[in-house]
Amino acid sequence: MKIWAQTIVCNEDKFIWFAIMSVIDYVDKVMVWDTGSTDDTVKIIKEIQKIKGDKVLFKEVGPVDRDGLTRMRQKMLEETNADWFILVDGDEVWWETSIKQLVEAIKQQGSQKDAVVVPFFNPLGDIYHYQDESASRYQIAGRKGNFQVRAINKKLPGLHVKNSYPLEGYYDENGQIVQESDKLLLLDAPYLHATHLRRSNELRKYNKYKFELGKDFGSDFKYPEVFYREKPSIVSSPLIKRSTIYVINSLLQTPLIYVKRKILKK
Repeated sequence: MKIWAQTIVCNEDKFIWFAIMSVIDYVDKVMVWDTGSTDDTVKIIKEIQKIKGDKVLFKEVGPVDRDGLTRMRQKMLEETNADWFILVDGDEVWWETSIKQLVEAIKQQGSQKDAVVVPFFNPLGDIYHYQDESASRYQIAGRKGNFQVRAINKKLPGLHVKNSYPLEGYYDENGQIVQESDKLLLLDAPYLHATHLRRSNELRKYNKYKFELGKDFGSDFKYPEVFYREKPSIVSSPLIKRSTIYVINSLLQTPLIYVKRKILKK
């Protein structure tokens, strides 16, 4: 059974190396399409190509709008020559045990399933702290929390992408979104989603960056193995602890964030 990974990036130079390298040895191909990065993202992807060769299918698409992103996902879907594909954003880093478990589950149960749902951690400030799951609004397969569809059966009849970013989704021939399929596999194979951290070394506004204290992972927590492997000098270390300024800002903002969450839940 052939399994590819799909990655769409734009200014992800802090985590793109770790995202791709955490999965590339477990899939047949990794499609990486860049939508106009101005930082070192493209250079880093090309460094990966030097190591992994034609296993990386890289394309510089250029800037796209919200509708253009949906069309691009559809085009990427059409060019995916595999039985299943794994969605890997440029800020998503997998543990070895998790990606192995996901791939093995697809190979064993893929013919009977439409998609695989897995949990994730959202770091805050640095990789040593994370957001409480109570902040999540995701609801999939009757469960609420940090869960996402991260692998989809390419052979699902009529599979297509529709709706504009950030509401785009994958639908079958009957117009049912894959998250609502009765053939979902829920797998306890978490990944690290750095969406709330700074994802680019280029200073710019990023509306998902958060000042929040979060919870400490603890001294015995094991981080994705790829963080400790050899990397090019162009790739910055993710092991830097959050600054004092970040902590002060978080101390001021966290109480307001919690109050807001309680109000939204009512």
